[in-house]
This record gives sequence, structure tokens and C-alpha cells, in this order.
Amino acid sequence: MFNHDEAGAVRPLTLVWVSRHLEVGERIVRTEALHGGITAEVRRLTIGTRDEGTRDLVLRTFVDPFYVERAEDSLNREAGALTLLAGTDVPAPGLVAVDATAAHCEYPSLLMTRLTGRTVLDDEGLETRVPLLARQLVAIHALRPAERPRKYVTSTTADTVVVPRGADAAAWAAAIDVIRKPAPAYEGRFLHRDFQPGNVLFDVPPSDPAGARITGVVDWAATSWGPADLDVAHCSTNLALLHGPAWGPRFAEAYEEAGGVLAAAANERLYWRVRDALACSEEVQLVAQAWREVGRAELTTRAVAVRLDAYVAALMDTLG
Repeated sequence: MFNHDEAGAVRPLTLVWVSRHLEVGERIVRTEALHGGITAEVRRLTIGTRDEGTRDLVLRTFVDPFYVERAEDSLNREAGALTLLAGTDVPAPGLVAVDATAAHCEYPSLLMTRLTGRTVLDDEGLETRVPLLARQLVAIHALRPAERPRKYVTSTTADTVVVPRGADAAAWAAAIDVIRKPAPAYEGRFLHRDFQPGNVLFDVPPSDPAGARITGVVDWAATSWGPADLDVAHCSTNLALLHGPAWGPRFAEAYEEAGGVLAAAANERLYWRVRDALACSEEVQLVAQAWREVGRAELTTRAVAVRLDAYVAALMDTLG
């Protein structure tokens, strides 16, 4: 018997493709849509095994035309990263198959193993989770692959920044001036490039929230080579928007306490943190919607924009 929720239904050609990558005697018995992502559809596939048990896989599919155009590069990079990570202590999914050009599926797709745990975006227990996030990112940055991924890219420019309504005009003008300058020199590191709470899985014992541990890091499609500050800045921005502006700087402090090394000069740190915060200005609506879908109903577009404004003002006040 095959069950699926309507949103989790897998397209016919993709079902055939997935089935070809199962073990002999296995079959798909259930599909379920997973929410919280922005760039792709993500589904959990429950596989019935020969011994009458089950195991889970995850199917990631790019369907939006904007992302379909970029899917070949993104999925091949993710497949390469998952292959590399299989030989490390970083908890990442295992690659099962990839169809980056939609040669077999309706849309570009990647099939991978499913890790245990869940994303945790609540305020409760944050004091425990932030040091864990920091230590995990330090471990990722410590990787030294024989073949480096491509250099990081940024799409935000001084002309594409979207200043929130009612924002601190002086702080935003000063912040935009910061990213008009050339990027500082840096020592390259292996970057996740989208390391943030929505891409980290936790096991949190109900009876002992302080006993939380990380069980996995997902979404490696933007893996790059660049400054550690860029990954730290991205997680800092997300924490500031999810939990309040003060959590941005606290994550950077936790990263250094965990042994991570950031730019020595304050103006260099400011550059990367401001660049990431301003990049988020273009995606506030999408980010807020994704967070509401996973239970943070209070994070309206306006609420997230207000937090972003406060975070940018705080960066310019403390580092600017």
C-alpha cells in the first residue's frame, strides 16, 4: 500500500528514477512534504525494506524556474560535498543519486539518506544550542579537502539592498557604504555557505533540553571556499532575526570560544557581517514565510524586518 500527503506526492518520472536506486525488494511506501526551505521542494520518502522494516530517504527537487536554471551547478556541488563529507566527522546526509540536469526526472533532483533529529527554531534552549552550533561550524571550517570547492559568491550590491520601511536611515546608509568597498583579504576555509539553525538537526531529550546534541547538517548546495567570517556572519544574521538582535554578536563570540578564528581587524569583521545582513534585506518576506511554516507564527515579514533594522543599527554602533 502506498500513502502520501497531497503536497508530498512525487512526480511519475521521479518515482521511477528513485525506484531504480533502491535495493532489490525495496519499495516506496509513503511520501511526505518537508517544510521550511526556500529554494527547493523537499520530501521524506519512507522505503519498505525486504525484511518488512522501513528506512527513510530525502528527495530534494528544484522546480522554481529561477532555481532550475542554477540547479546543475548547485546539485553537482551538493553531491560533491556529500561525497567528501562521507569520510569526515561532520554529520551530513549520504548521497544516493543525483539528476542535476533532469535527464530522468521532471525536474533536477537529488536523493540522499535521511538523518535523525529535527530543526529547532524555538527560543527555548537557545543558550544550549548556540555553543553547539559554533563548535559544529568550527569543525566544518577545519576541513581541508584535496580539491577545494569554488570560491564563494555574493549577489548583493549597494544598489540592490532593500531598506526596510521605517528603518534607521543613517545606519543603513553607513552600512551600504561599507559594502561599496573591496572585500578584505582573508585566509580561505571550507564553507557551508548557508549554515544556520534551519539547516542543522538536533536531538533534544524532552526531559533534558540541556542534553541537546547535533545529529546532522543539511543543504550543502552552496558549499564554497572563502572567509570563515562569511559563514559566521550568515548564522549570526539568522539568529538575530529568529531570536533577537543580541544573538548575532553572541554567536560570533561562541565561535571564537570554540576555537574558531575570525578576521583580526574590527572593520574587516564589520564588512562580512554587514554584507550578510544587507543580503537578507532582499529576502525578508521569503525567510519570514519559511519560518512561519515551521511554527514561528509571530515572525511576520514586518517583525523580521524590524529585527533586521535593529541588528544593522547595532552592528554599525558597535563595530562601525
